[in-house]
Amino acid sequence: MKLKIVAAAAVLALVLALAGAFLFAQRTAAPDVAFTTLGGQTFRTADLRGQVVLVNFWATSCSSCIKEMPALRRMQQTFQARGYQTVAVAMEYDPPARVAALMVRGDLPFTFVLDHNGHIARSFGDVRLTPTSFLLNRRGEIVHKIVGQPDFDKLHALIDELLTEPT
Repeated sequence: MKLKIVAAAAVLALVLALAGAFLFAQRTAAPDVAFTTLGGQTFRTADLRGQVVLVNFWATSCSSCIKEMPALRRMQQTFQARGYQTVAVAMEYDPPARVAALMVRGDLPFTFVLDHNGHIARSFGDVRLTPTSFLLNRRGEIVHKIVGQPDFDKLHALIDELLTEPT
C-alpha cells in the first residue's frame, strides 16, 4: 500500500513538473527588434518592458485590420493610463503615405511603425497573415498570439489581468 502511495505521489510530481514546464514554455521572450515610427523615431522591444503591449501586424489592404482599428483605439484609451500600449506594425508592402493617411483619418492614438524590409514580421515567426497580434507582458514575454480579429472581451480580461500582475 505504501509503495502505491509513493508511486502515485511520484507520478503526480512528474505531471505537475511537466505542466509547469509547459506553462513556462508558453511565455517566450519577444524578439529583440528595432521599430521605426512613421515620424522616424526608433525604439527596441526591450524599451517596451514595464508595459503590457499588443504588437499588431496589419495592412491597409486588409479589411479585417481596418475594421478592428476602432476597437484597438478604445482598448488603448481604456488601458493606457495603467501601462498599456498598442504598437501597430504596417507590413512591408504597405506604402508609408497610406499608413499615415489611415492613422490621421482614424484618429488612432497608438504607435504606428513601418516594417520596411519585413524584418519585424520575420522575427515574430514570419507573420504573413493580417491581422496577427502578440500580447506581451511587462517582462517582454509573449503571452498570447492572435491570428485574425480577437475576441475583445477575452482580450480585455487578459490585459486587465496582466496589468494587475506584479512586475
